[in-house]
Amino acid sequence: MGIELSVILAYVFGLILLYFIGWILIVPIKIIGKLIINGILGGIALIIVNFIGGFLNFSIGINPINAVIVGFLGIPGLILLIVLQIIL
Repeated sequence: MGIELSVILAYVFGLILLYFIGWILIVPIKIIGKLIINGILGGIALIIVNFIGGFLNFSIGINPINAVIVGFLGIPGLILLIVLQIIL
């Protein structure tokens, strides 16, 4: 009158399968979320550079591509955009 071994194994297999499917779906969402957060932080960094550059007649356009460049590359990305703005 107990639970059969095949039923227990089916439940265990189902739980393991559910775990792997969840893991496969969560990892890309984490990467996209991190990219969005870094893009927002990059936009904030661009705003700070534009605020300080306002005293020196210098500005960098704030758009999604620049924000993602600064967010993805960090300080080197910000320096890259500043150098490109000076050169071009």
